[in-house]
Amino acid sequence: MKPMPRISEAEWLVMKVLWERAPQTANEVTQALASQTDWRPKTVKTLLSRLVQKKALGFVRAGKAYRYRPLVSEEDCARIRRRTLLRRVYDGAITPMLAAFIEDEDLTPEDIAELRRLLDRKESGA
Repeated sequence: MKPMPRISEAEWLVMKVLWERAPQTANEVTQALASQTDWRPKTVKTLLSRLVQKKALGFVRAGKAYRYRPLVSEEDCARIRRRTLLRRVYDGAITPMLAAFIEDEDLTPEDIAELRRLLDRKESGA
């Protein structure tokens, strides 16, 4: 398995746009982010270039524009981020992390039922 690139918070926003719909040009990505950020096109182009260097994005030239597409999946990147968080904040211990989330968040009865279902499934080895 190829190593996953480290993606910053700003780069994550760019990747989310492209995971939702790709390929896109830098201008299309800038427009998609306009409601979330006040980034100028040059900022978005810089982030796209970094992601290409990290091999998180690929591109094809379409006339004068470049059309970018993800080379890594959102699921794989999210898995790496979860593992990094678990190691960095909770020294790799999952129980304190889950307990903190459960204590800190408002859970609906549906959330609680889903958590029970996941734990039961994990316990049965499914």
